[in-house]
Amino acid sequence: MSGRFCFPTRTTSLASVLLAAWLAGCSTPPPAPPAKPKTVVVLLPQNDAQGNPLATAVRVESGTEAVTLDKPFALTESTPDGKWQQRTASINEIQARYSDLLRVQPPSPERFVLNFVTGKSQLTPDSEKLLPELIRQAQARAGGEIVVTGHTDRVGKAEANDALSLQRANAIADLLKGQGFSGTLISTIGRGEREPVVPTDDEVAEPRNRRADIVIR
Repeated sequence: MSGRFCFPTRTTSLASVLLAAWLAGCSTPPPAPPAKPKTVVVLLPQNDAQGNPLATAVRVESGTEAVTLDKPFALTESTPDGKWQQRTASINEIQARYSDLLRVQPPSPERFVLNFVTGKSQLTPDSEKLLPELIRQAQARAGGEIVVTGHTDRVGKAEANDALSLQRANAIADLLKGQGFSGTLISTIGRGEREPVVPTDDEVAEPRNRRADIVIR
C-alpha cells in the first residue's frame, strides 16, 4: 500500500487496540453474505354470507418447521435460523406495517339476503325492494364473481327442499343475467334446509329461512 505501513507492536494495551484498528484498514474484509429475507404471514379475519366471523386457519411450513395460525391477526415471522416466531398482532399494527398492501386488496364482498314466498322461488315484496341496490352493487364490480346460495325452511321433504333451494338460487341468477351479467360469473348452490338462520323443528314454517344469500366479490 503506497505511503502506508502496517507492523505489530506490544507496547501497551492501548497500542494494541490502535493497531487492531489500523491493521483492519490495511486489508479489505470479504463482503458479508446478503441477509435472508424475512417471511411474515398474518391471518386476517373473514366473515360468512351473513357477516358472522368465520373460523379459519392456515398452516405455514418451512423445512421441518411448521406453525398453525387459527385466530384473527395471528402472525408468524421467520428467524435467521429457520424457525418461526408466533404471536397475535393488533389491527393497528397490521394497518401501520402493511398499509400499502391493504390498500391494494380487493374490496370486501357485498352481501345480500333475499327472502321468498313459502314453497316458491318468488321473492317477497320486501326483498323485491332490495333488488335495485343489489344490481347497483354488482354493476359497480364489473367482472366480479357473484355466488348465490338458496335455502328453505323445514316444511316438506328434504329432497324437495334441496330442489327448491336450487330453484331459488337459479331464479336470482336468471334475474341478474336479465340485467346483463355474464352467466360465467354467477355460481348457484342449493343447500335445502341444512343451514337455517333460525333453527326449528321439522315442519315448522320460518320465513327467515326461506332465503337466498348473495355474495358479490
